[in-house]
Amino acid sequence: MRNVIQTRLRTFCPKTIVVLVKQMAVGNRRTLQTAFIGCVLVACVLLSYTYYEYHHTTQAVPKGFFKQRSPMPPQTKRLLPPRHLPPPGPCTCHKSARILKNYLSEEVEQRRHKEFQQHKARTESVLSTRLYAPSNSPLQYPIQGFKVRPMTSTLIPGLALHAEQRSSYTVFLEVSKGVLKTVIPAGGAQVQGNGESRLMMESSSLEALNELLANVSYTSTVYHIHTGDLASFKFEDHEGVFPITIKQPQPPVLYDMGKDINSQVTITTKTFLRYPEVNRLLKSIREFYKDIEVIIADDSFKPESITGDHTKHFIMPPGKGWFAGRNLAVSQVTTKYFLWVDDDFQFTKWTNIEEMVKIMEANPELDVLGGKVKGSQFEFTINYEEGDEMEGGCLSKFRGGFHSLPGYPQCSVTNGVVNFFLARTDAAKRVRFDPQLKRIGHSEFFMDGLGSLMVATCGHVSIGHLGSMRKKKNKMNYSSFRHPGWSDQKSKMRNTFFKNYLKCL
Repeated sequence: MRNVIQTRLRTFCPKTIVVLVKQMAVGNRRTLQTAFIGCVLVACVLLSYTYYEYHHTTQAVPKGFFKQRSPMPPQTKRLLPPRHLPPPGPCTCHKSARILKNYLSEEVEQRRHKEFQQHKARTESVLSTRLYAPSNSPLQYPIQGFKVRPMTSTLIPGLALHAEQRSSYTVFLEVSKGVLKTVIPAGGAQVQGNGESRLMMESSSLEALNELLANVSYTSTVYHIHTGDLASFKFEDHEGVFPITIKQPQPPVLYDMGKDINSQVTITTKTFLRYPEVNRLLKSIREFYKDIEVIIADDSFKPESITGDHTKHFIMPPGKGWFAGRNLAVSQVTTKYFLWVDDDFQFTKWTNIEEMVKIMEANPELDVLGGKVKGSQFEFTINYEEGDEMEGGCLSKFRGGFHSLPGYPQCSVTNGVVNFFLARTDAAKRVRFDPQLKRIGHSEFFMDGLGSLMVATCGHVSIGHLGSMRKKKNKMNYSSFRHPGWSDQKSKMRNTFFKNYLKCL
C-alpha cells in the first residue's frame, strides 16, 4: 500500500510544483505556505481514496473485478451463409436395387439429361433461393407472402427505415425482372430511377423517406404465370433481400357435392377379357348402391355389351393397356371423387363409401384414401433421394405407413395404397396414369404423385376379392397379357429410368 501512495504522490506533485515552490521560497514566504498547504491537502485526499480503494478491492469485491477489460474487437462486415448450397452428391442404391441405366443406351441417357435440364428450367426459380435476415438491421421489408400479378403495379408492403439521427438518409432498391416506382417527392427529398429497376431515395427527413418507401410499387415487365424476383434493399452497409412471387391467380374448380353419395362419387374400373368378373362386380355394386354411376373402360379384343342403369361402358382399341384404361375412365368422371376398384372385386357390407367420403371431407388436404382388399391392407412408403444431376436419384419402397391420421386411429398416413381407393378427381387428373404402362403397373402412379398426392389408408373399410371366373382357354389367353415376358419388364425399367430420372429402383 505504501508503494501505491508514493506513486500517486509523485503523480499529483510533479517536478513543476517542486520548482515553483523553490522559486516562491526565495521571494515570498506566504506563497510558499499556500503551496505547501495545498500539497498536504492533495496528499490527504489521495491517502483517503487509496485506502478506500484498497480496502474494497481486496476484501469486498471479487478477485479480478477491477482488472482491465480486453479491448472490443474491431467491427467486421457481417457474413451471411451462402444463398445457394452445393448440389447434392450421388445417392446410395439399396443392395437389392436395380441399376436402371443397364436397361438403355448411352444415347437415351444423354436425351434424358437434356430433358431434365428443361424440367429444372420449368420448375425452379429464384423463389427457391435461400434468404437470411441480417441481425440488428434498420431495414424493414416483407419476408414472406408478397405476391403480385404479372405486369400489374402492386405496392410493396412494410418498407421502412428505422435509423438513428443523421443529417441525410439514402436507400437503394433494386430488382431484376421488373421496375420500381414511388410518388414524386416533396421538397427536401430526392428520387432517382423512378420507373426503372434501380431506385434511389434520399432525404434529410426520416419521416419523409419512410413516406416515399410506403409508396414504392413493383411491376414485372415480362408475362409469366408463375415465377419470382428478388428485391435488394440497401442502407449504408446494411442490405436485405426479399422475394417477390409473380403468379397469375387461378380461378377455383369446385364440385357440387349434392345431397347424397350418387352425386359425390363415381365408381371406375378397367376390364380386359374378364366379362364374367366385371358383371359380378356390377351385381355386387347394385346390391348396395343402386343409383351410383359406374364407368368401365374396356380394351378387349372382342367387346361384349355391358348394359344397365347408371353404367357407362367405353370401348377402347384392343390391348391398349392398363393405365390407358384408367385414364379413360377417370377422364369421364364429373363428381368430386371417384372410387377405383378392380374388375374382380366384390362389394360387401364393409365397403362403406360414405365413410370414406366423410374422412376425406374432414381432411381436405387428403387426395387419396385406400382401404383393405380381402383383409389385406397393402400400404407402402417411398424413400426418394434426388442424387446428383448426372446419375439421377435413388428410390426405394417399404411396407407400412408413417403415423395415424389425426382423429382417425384406424387410418394411417402413407405414400401408396392397394387398388381399392377413393381419390379426388382433380388431384388424380393432375398426376395421371402413365399410358406407357400397359400390362403391369400400380405403384408407379404413386411414384409419379410423390410430393403431390397426400395419401392415407383405413383398416375399417374393405372390399372383397373373388378372383378369376374364366374357363381354362380364356384364362391362358388372359395370362399371356397379364404376365408378360422379360422384354416388357425391361421396357418398364427404361420408362422409369427416363421419366423419373432415377439411378436405381
